[in-house]
Amino acid sequence: MTLLDVVLHLPLIGFFILLALPKQSSRMGALIISLVIFVLSLGLLGPFSNGAAPGFAFTHNDIWIAVPPIRFHIGLDGLSLWLVLMTTLLTPIAVLISWKHIDHRVKEFFAFLMLLEFGLIGTFVSLDLFLFYVFWEVTLVPMYFLIGIWGHERRIYAAVKFFLYTMAGSVLMLAAIIYLYNKAGSFDYVEILSQLQSGRLVFEPSTQLLLFLAFFGAFAIKVPLFPLHTWLPDAHVEAPTAGSVMLASVMLKMGTYGLVRFCLPLFPDAAHSSAPWIAGLAIAGIVYGALVAMVQPNMKKLVAYSSVSHLGFVVLGIFSFTQQGLDGAVYQMLNHGVSTGALFMLVGYLYERRHSLEIAAYGGVATPAPTLAIVFLITTLASIGLPMLNNFVGEYLVLQGAAQANFTWVVFAALGVILSACYMLWLYQRTFYGKASESVSHHIGDLTPREWAAIIPLLILMVWMGTFTQSFMPPISAQNAKILEQVNKTQVKVAEVVHAR
Repeated sequence: MTLLDVVLHLPLIGFFILLALPKQSSRMGALIISLVIFVLSLGLLGPFSNGAAPGFAFTHNDIWIAVPPIRFHIGLDGLSLWLVLMTTLLTPIAVLISWKHIDHRVKEFFAFLMLLEFGLIGTFVSLDLFLFYVFWEVTLVPMYFLIGIWGHERRIYAAVKFFLYTMAGSVLMLAAIIYLYNKAGSFDYVEILSQLQSGRLVFEPSTQLLLFLAFFGAFAIKVPLFPLHTWLPDAHVEAPTAGSVMLASVMLKMGTYGLVRFCLPLFPDAAHSSAPWIAGLAIAGIVYGALVAMVQPNMKKLVAYSSVSHLGFVVLGIFSFTQQGLDGAVYQMLNHGVSTGALFMLVGYLYERRHSLEIAAYGGVATPAPTLAIVFLITTLASIGLPMLNNFVGEYLVLQGAAQANFTWVVFAALGVILSACYMLWLYQRTFYGKASESVSHHIGDLTPREWAAIIPLLILMVWMGTFTQSFMPPISAQNAKILEQVNKTQVKVAEVVHAR
């Protein structure tokens, strides 16, 4: 058993422990369990401390189901490392921000948070395609209940829409996984990749394109990529604050992670040939998401559409097929998780005080809550990509990589950077400036110690990731270089086999 096994299974154990605990102990139990998991997960940094890409570390490869041969194969590399750590960091934060707001079915709520953490970590570390699919589906269950039970007025509609959208994409991916197994004789990702690179497994161009599209459809819905994004605003608006944070910060990254992990190395020719139209969709999402965010009267919907815009940058970087673009895309996954997660937390703080998500219900909040205004401003500036804060690094690298692939892409994508400043600063102005009404002054107070404890780690990361980027980037760059090398090797081998025929 490796440390990764412990970090993966502890949330599942925590799920059952919390269900057995009395309601009064569930909050503290969830906080202690999630903090223990986070502290243990820091030990995963060991093999990556020198910035090298050691391949997969902390691997565990054992038989799970004999027939068909499905293996419990997990491992960690520079691509999944920071996503796992972000999951373990945000779970105790999600517990803290739900401390007072969740007042019914309390232990079930925190138990589902633990189950969600289990599914998310499993998705990022699975090296067997069937195991990956199982964890992918596991994450649906707790999020469905988090939205459907503890959400707002239209929670059932949002939960069902979220579930159906994701399931529709998942079915396509499952069909592609079964086809791959029939051709390769294995569900194992490493084995399939080895067969592709050696030329033992070759797909006709049309077959490869269909397989790519099956995987891409599932991941594009989860990102979500325009025009498959319509489930996201509803899910965010209706979800409780902790659900929105985990959905935006980690769950959406399952889609972008899948694009890098599976779509590029397994189907390189199809990915290359599809890059122009995918980049077009990404740019459309960047601009469309920003424009729609500008006219939103609801704070959560505004932040949700900003996610559509920001994640368009991630997809654009991935399909630039350049080192800088891919580095920026992976780094932007983390940046988005930190800054947008913090935005949803702060919007949740405001909602707990005023019980409204409408921007018109606020105004002048800086007067009764000056430190809340300062924290919100820092988070806003990080979200729009101010230099010295985290989002700037990811967006700059994505634009640099995209410029190497096609400069026209950058011309249109850069509009998203400008528009993000417009809608975020306008949100801030309408919410925090002006004269505070009597209802705002009466209901809105400043940050409490518990709220400070939840937001401070993310504020530190915004500055740290924006100024000391090399603390995070070396494992990412090394792994991305290996992925691009795998893509090129597979393309060359396929070309040789086709030519020999």
